[in-house]
Amino acid sequence: MSKVLIIGCGGVASVAIHKCCQNSDVFEEICIASRTKSKCDALKEKLEGTTKTKITTRQVDADKVDELIALIREVQPDLVMNIALPYQDLTIMDACLACGVNYMDTANYEPEDLNDPEWRAQYEKRCKEQGFSAYFDYSYQWAYKEKFEKAGLTALLGSGFDPGVTQAYCAYAQKHLFDQIDTIDILDCNGGDHGYPFATNFNPEINLREVSAPGSYWENGHWVEIPAMSIKREYNFDQVGQKDMYLLHHEEIESLAKNIPGVQRIRFFMTFGQSYLTHMKCLENVGMLSTEPIEFEGQQIVPIQFLKALLPDPATLGPRTVGKTNIGCIFTGKKDGQQKTAYIYNVCDHQECYAEVGSQAISYTTGVPAMIGAMMLLTGKWNKPGVYTVEEFDPDPYMDALNQWGLPWQICDHPALVD
Repeated sequence: MSKVLIIGCGGVASVAIHKCCQNSDVFEEICIASRTKSKCDALKEKLEGTTKTKITTRQVDADKVDELIALIREVQPDLVMNIALPYQDLTIMDACLACGVNYMDTANYEPEDLNDPEWRAQYEKRCKEQGFSAYFDYSYQWAYKEKFEKAGLTALLGSGFDPGVTQAYCAYAQKHLFDQIDTIDILDCNGGDHGYPFATNFNPEINLREVSAPGSYWENGHWVEIPAMSIKREYNFDQVGQKDMYLLHHEEIESLAKNIPGVQRIRFFMTFGQSYLTHMKCLENVGMLSTEPIEFEGQQIVPIQFLKALLPDPATLGPRTVGKTNIGCIFTGKKDGQQKTAYIYNVCDHQECYAEVGSQAISYTTGVPAMIGAMMLLTGKWNKPGVYTVEEFDPDPYMDALNQWGLPWQICDHPALVD
């Protein structure tokens, strides 16, 4: 029996909270905290009477370490689940260290203020060291490893789908399917249709920054950078069909390159329709994706944040989104001296997700693994002091839980490969 503090109450957090409430044997009590307490109260009201889990709510500004410390000391949780914005990872980690509580999140740290002089200097130094012009990486959170080890606490980073489940797939393939993994291609396909001319399936600011950044992949021990969206492939996805996909930078490549010995190449691809790309390019051309503040009628505004306010809220897409997602990893390598290929993937239906938890599949595929990562820590199946990503733990209980809690996976032994 455990008590958990969940910070965040957006689309992904809502799914994770629903799934915690389905798993009351592990999640006996949860406290939902957000900057907007009314959202927490509305979700509590919706769930009460459907679960044995005791639910409380609080207001907190996750940018403020003192507020977080006060809240954690009041609630006294066994674990803090950070399902807020990646901008707030470090403040929440600091609060967990101050209070002696384990930590987990679904995405690596990103600084919100890209124009802060101190951060900009560190950013440019890291880019030069890694040999490319933009990055979203684990360096800030990995720097906490010794602090968490000395405190006897565990920090689990990135227990969403990608990152998260895709890394569990890699650990499973390494443990059970291959003696040596040579290449990994991570394919993220959303075959859903929400009916809007343009919308993003998760936080617009994070999504658009990710997509418009230069792409990169790991090959033969170093990073290779490419212009944004410059490598395109087509792939025929099970239950979704033929889709265009583009090579992006994604944070799990960095940890997998470190933790999968001998891997020669790791790439990440995501599908996009032409309408999405046309809209995004137009917005980029007129400066709406910029993070540089501008003055408008006497006020400072950040264009991409203003755009976020104009676009549909991803949390509202559930009832109108139809179709399926297909996310997985294609591996090549050797087993018993023979060449081998394998494809581990999940197919998720948008409408089935909405019927279960009131969410489209993008939030579902991230929220379910958030609950599962928390369950691994709370039940002691994953328990070692320090800061870790998913592939550094035993994948078997996590993979079993994916089958049990709504994200069943399958293996294809002879997949079509990406050239």
